[in-house]
Amino acid sequence: MTNPLLQDWTTPFQIAPFAEIEDEHFAPALDAALSAHLAEIEVIASRVDAPTFDNTIEALEGAGAALDKVLSVFFSLAGADSTPKRQELQRDFSPLLSAHSSAIYANIALFQRIETLWDARDTLDLNDEQARVLMLTRRSFIRAGSALTGAEADEMKEVKSRLAVLGTQFVQNLLKDESVWFMPLSDEALTELPDFVQDAARAAGEEKNAGGAVVTLSRSLIVPFLQFSPRRDLREKAYNAWAARGANGGETDNRGIAGETLKLRETRAKLLGYPDFAHYKLETEMAGTPDAARDLLMQVWQPAKQHAQKDAAILEEMLHADGIKGLLEPWDWRYYSEQRRKAEHDLDEAELKPYLQLDRMIEASFSCATRLFGLEFAPLDLPLYHNDCRAWEVMRDGTHVAVFIGDYFARGSKRSGAWCSAMRGQAKKPAKQTPIVINVCNFAKPSSGKPALLSYDDARTLFHEFGHALHQMLSDVDYESVSGTCVARDFVELPSQLYEHWLEVPEVLAEFATHAQTGEPMPQALLDKVLGAATYDMGFSTVEYVASALVDLAFHEGNAPDDPMQKQAEVLAKIGMPRAIGMRHATPQFAHVFAGDGYSSGYYSYMWSEVMDADAFEAFEEAGDPFDSATAKRLADTVLSSGGSKDATELYLAFRGRMPGVEALLKGRGLAA
Repeated sequence: MTNPLLQDWTTPFQIAPFAEIEDEHFAPALDAALSAHLAEIEVIASRVDAPTFDNTIEALEGAGAALDKVLSVFFSLAGADSTPKRQELQRDFSPLLSAHSSAIYANIALFQRIETLWDARDTLDLNDEQARVLMLTRRSFIRAGSALTGAEADEMKEVKSRLAVLGTQFVQNLLKDESVWFMPLSDEALTELPDFVQDAARAAGEEKNAGGAVVTLSRSLIVPFLQFSPRRDLREKAYNAWAARGANGGETDNRGIAGETLKLRETRAKLLGYPDFAHYKLETEMAGTPDAARDLLMQVWQPAKQHAQKDAAILEEMLHADGIKGLLEPWDWRYYSEQRRKAEHDLDEAELKPYLQLDRMIEASFSCATRLFGLEFAPLDLPLYHNDCRAWEVMRDGTHVAVFIGDYFARGSKRSGAWCSAMRGQAKKPAKQTPIVINVCNFAKPSSGKPALLSYDDARTLFHEFGHALHQMLSDVDYESVSGTCVARDFVELPSQLYEHWLEVPEVLAEFATHAQTGEPMPQALLDKVLGAATYDMGFSTVEYVASALVDLAFHEGNAPDDPMQKQAEVLAKIGMPRAIGMRHATPQFAHVFAGDGYSSGYYSYMWSEVMDADAFEAFEEAGDPFDSATAKRLADTVLSSGGSKDATELYLAFRGRMPGVEALLKGRGLAA
């Protein structure tokens, strides 16, 4: 059988030939690619000539191309279009990939070559990027346990293998809980909702073959349902199901997985000589220490909580005015907040949403990139992994820059959230390659024949993920290991969060926020309301985020908790979490932290980056033009093109000339005193 995953791809831009790839191709392709990669590693490690940057570090950069091809396709599908077979494969692959990584990091001859280069680094005549790649390569080996021997090395291998299995299981449990639950809506309950929520509920019912409209646990459907349904009993039922994901007992319960994961991370850190996992993880980030991360979060927590408590008192009065006794509950907040927004800002999301068409918001994100960075986007007709996907060629000055793929709609086979990934990263050495970048979102899919409409939060998400894509597409470095988003975790959100600001530029909304039926631009009065309410309910959104970030830090500092749910409760009690606000990600759903090491003890990084993004956009405001060409060029030349080829602090200083304080963030969120 010919396996397309192991062939040279002659498709346009060498994109994966999705139409030819079947699930049965993955396992044999992975086996072959793993063997090929280990053979390449062995060639590098067993060379008899003296190590040089080219024959060791650059050779490592070029190794594993076949493996990258297989995994880029597989993990794209596993996250965005899962099937029972792909979930089974993912469970099988996790320990294999962990063992493969451990084998490379345990290669003593290879590590000795890297150490030899490191010891002689001052005599190697390396350029700045090469010196950084050498440092990062050695650091990755040290932090993976390459310097461990004997029983400690064996234990590290076992810990990492088990963590890989647990991360996969956590995600699959969450996906199952999200995909199987739905709540049918009666005709009466349906007609009480705005048209756009009705359309989304009908489309969800069609996907579930439910025989009518339903509410699912997709954020793009359940949040507007909680905003607009006057049926408190249904809001409570839906909210409780949403909050219980990963904590329903039985085989999909994630609480035990979270506890075991935290214990194993503690073991991993202590094997490497760190007091706990948080200190291990944050050593390589801009924050540097857990204390620095917590200090930032607490500077924001107090004003955010004060705003939220004032808001809660107002919303509870509205609840009582409706004849409902008792306390404001988490399933009430969004509903009464929406009523209050209508009253105070004369802003109704049902009125706003027809002006936020998905297609027009995509055009807006492209237009801003054209004006800022000279990028041009042309639609491509390519077979992709799902019919909902679209592709564009990205060019600048007539030269191909990247392929961009957008996969925007929620479906049962897609994990929740939104993300950006690169199926191929940018590099010039050892061989030149241009990036293939994917944005995956979970927007509500409309009924057949109707335009897809976004909430304002959805539109912000679209701009956010496209900011990550720009970081990938504008990358201009030699080596893929430092290209694009290969940066410190608390720096990676800077380009994405910064790009959100252009959604709020009045001229952007004036041009692209056009009505789905009439084509008319958003009236100036409505535009003014949108921008005037930009920080509305910011106490709520800040509290739900910061609480999650503080719990994450507490999980990984000191000894791992015996009971993560008890630890979560203790942290929330200590900081005085308002009772009517839930964490943005409670422990059993906290995929950022438990799907892998990505954001573990690093969920704070969104706020660390926001301090910079608020300050960075002020650079454009100081220039008097959100599209100021000199400022945009400086941003591209320092931050966006450099990837991780330089230290993150150095890059930000090159752009802004100084590091920011928290003031711009508080001002931008409407939380300043």
